[in-house]
Amino acid sequence: SVPRCYLNKQLATVRVLKGEPAELSCTVSRDNVTGTWFKDGLKLTSMDGVVFEKKGLVHKLIINKADDIHAGKYRFEGGDVKTEASIFVEDPPKVDQVLLKNLTSVPTVAKAGEGVKLRIPFEGRGPIRAAWLKDRMELGDDTRVRVDKTDTCTTLSISSCDRRDCGDYKVRLKNDSGVLEISLKLMVIDKPQPPAGPIKIVERSADNITIQWKPPKDDGGKPVQRYLVERQQVGRNDWETLGETPRSCTSFTTSKVEEEMSYYFRVRAVNAEGVSDALESEEVKAAGKASPGAPDPPEIISTSKDTITISWKAPCKSGASQIMGYIVQKRKKGTVTWLPVTNMPVKDKKLKVPGLKKGVQYEFRVAAVNAAGTGQPSDPSKPAFAQDPTQSPGQVQGLKVSSSDSTSVTLTWNKPEVQDGNDVKGYEVEMRPCNSLTWTKCFTLPAQSTSCRVQGLQAREKLFLRVRALSDGGPGEPSELEACAGAAAPVVSPKLLIDDTVKSFLVIKAGNPIRVKIPFQGSPEPVVTWLKDGLPLPSQAVVSTEDGSTQLLFRAAEFSDSGTYTVELGDELGKRETFSFQVQIADIPQPPGVIRLEENVPNTVTVTWDPSASEQWDKNLYYTVLKRESQKGLWHVLGDLIYNNKFTFTRVVPGRDYYFRVVAKNDLGASDPSDTVQPWRIWKKKAEFRVKAQKYRGVNQNQPPRFLVPLRSHVVVTGSECHMSCAVGGHPRPKITWYKDSRDLSRDPNYFCTNDFGVCSLVVLGVTKQDEGEYMVEASNEVGRAYSKAFLAIKGNS
Repeated sequence: SVPRCYLNKQLATVRVLKGEPAELSCTVSRDNVTGTWFKDGLKLTSMDGVVFEKKGLVHKLIINKADDIHAGKYRFEGGDVKTEASIFVEDPPKVDQVLLKNLTSVPTVAKAGEGVKLRIPFEGRGPIRAAWLKDRMELGDDTRVRVDKTDTCTTLSISSCDRRDCGDYKVRLKNDSGVLEISLKLMVIDKPQPPAGPIKIVERSADNITIQWKPPKDDGGKPVQRYLVERQQVGRNDWETLGETPRSCTSFTTSKVEEEMSYYFRVRAVNAEGVSDALESEEVKAAGKASPGAPDPPEIISTSKDTITISWKAPCKSGASQIMGYIVQKRKKGTVTWLPVTNMPVKDKKLKVPGLKKGVQYEFRVAAVNAAGTGQPSDPSKPAFAQDPTQSPGQVQGLKVSSSDSTSVTLTWNKPEVQDGNDVKGYEVEMRPCNSLTWTKCFTLPAQSTSCRVQGLQAREKLFLRVRALSDGGPGEPSELEACAGAAAPVVSPKLLIDDTVKSFLVIKAGNPIRVKIPFQGSPEPVVTWLKDGLPLPSQAVVSTEDGSTQLLFRAAEFSDSGTYTVELGDELGKRETFSFQVQIADIPQPPGVIRLEENVPNTVTVTWDPSASEQWDKNLYYTVLKRESQKGLWHVLGDLIYNNKFTFTRVVPGRDYYFRVVAKNDLGASDPSDTVQPWRIWKKKAEFRVKAQKYRGVNQNQPPRFLVPLRSHVVVTGSECHMSCAVGGHPRPKITWYKDSRDLSRDPNYFCTNDFGVCSLVVLGVTKQDEGEYMVEASNEVGRAYSKAFLAIKGNS
């Protein structure tokens, strides 16, 4: 639609984009009225691109294609109508649409170490401020990155790319007509990082060694194709290539080892861009063939107040010769020192260990011995007390299934009848399927627990469960029952229940909490995943999911929390449903920086200031410039909706003091002001006039001062200026002094005094109620003095 302004309906401003049509119209009261249009005070008879039209009572000024020459203040006069309006021609930054599509639709790809240059040509009314941002932070020049700008384009240059430069970039073009933001994506590809360590030794024997590693944390932007495995024998300098594995395999077994020889291994990742640096292992020693392997941990057979009987089994690997016996060691639980139990190897695989302290817990281990020596020791046995045996507890009472569903069964029971000195220490719960005779331990519970929930079952699955009490005397007899899981709940596809309470765009003030709660349905209960800009949530985000709803919470919003948030539901069948919404964090701007004043053109002052820190976050931020002419005066707006950091004030009166203030604004309000500290003044240069009086000999021309025209009283409105004047004669030329209520005004900057050929004037700047009172002018010379008085009255604005 064409922007219109109806002059006689108080719609006195119209903004139009450059190249678009605009229209002004005014309605008069009589048809025979001939109207006249004016622009910036000049009568319009004809103008390029402007058509004048009259239809009945309506007079129109039509601009077919707005340009800069059409901006200005228009006035219509006709009959009893006289009214004004303003046209502002907006020319925001623009970029060619084909170039814009190419830049935003396809990522820019560069290889590591190469230079990248992103050039954006633009059009629009100058000055245009261009800024490049990455991860919401404005980029500046450094050793690698450079930002250049001319009147028609801006360029980002990166001399040597690396993987840190990957990411989303944004170009922000701003002038006094608007803001244009362009989002770009840069992808830098490189060789991968080394595989993630450390290298683990999965298996080690006299014949082979198996190592394992993890994929690299960064694949360089290209998928890993394979891994190269090398080996170095300790004491040598050269590395030997053992082979390679496909990308899916992160382990390698080599049989090229020698008995009891030590090696180093290293692994490199390979992608299309090259080979990574190496991940190296610690020293790895191959096992010897002669020594036997480690037996299983010994088992506790029985205990007494000073003895414990243990037994063990022979190791799986006996070495190159027959096992001759076993070394048995003991230690107190919690200590690290192992002590021998016998001086000679034990030939049997059972031993009663004497000489123990009553009530102390002990651990035991054994090592096999053959002709080559002593093999690796076993892991420690379970700790056992040196004490007389106690009876095991009785069976638990009243075992039953209290509840069940499609995936779980809940058991409850009562404590067994406790025998003297044999308190229950806990419970052990076991299960087995109907088609198996093997029992599997589910839980070990403390003595105060008499219920448990067995989960992970299939719908209608039958199984056997048993519970036994545990005490210092060992486990009691188990109580057993048959149980069955319930029928499966009906399958319901995951669905987000979005209604009017869930907004797709949120504006949150910085410091306030962000709380978004979204209900959902699904059976089995779906998996809920939250993302921000396609990545996992930051650490300060709190997600809670329960009772069919999921909630995202930030306790205190920060500017970095702005972005696109996505909640995703998924089930075991692969069904997915997502919902995304935008969050924009905003706040009242921070104040502008230091103000600087310069007189670039005579009788003008150019005000510049450092930008507000909020400018890098808020694309809607603008500035307002104000001034006052004394420390007690009122602030007046000089310029508003300023989108750069510069303003020129042209109506400077020499001799007056000016104070300036700059305020940053956005949709939420205004910042604290930034004020000038010292007043600004352009000194008025007074022209010197010399009058050469005619000399008459013998005649005394001296005359005392006298007022040819005296002062008169004044009544003025608050805020205006008051001019007092009088005419004085006398010879020699009298000295003029002004007073208010007997106070000398000669050095007061709020008053401006002149004396031109006997016409004396006093100007009171920005009149306030305090300026009311009696004013006196004194004229004096060597012959005499004269006075004239007047009263200044002040009235308020009506």
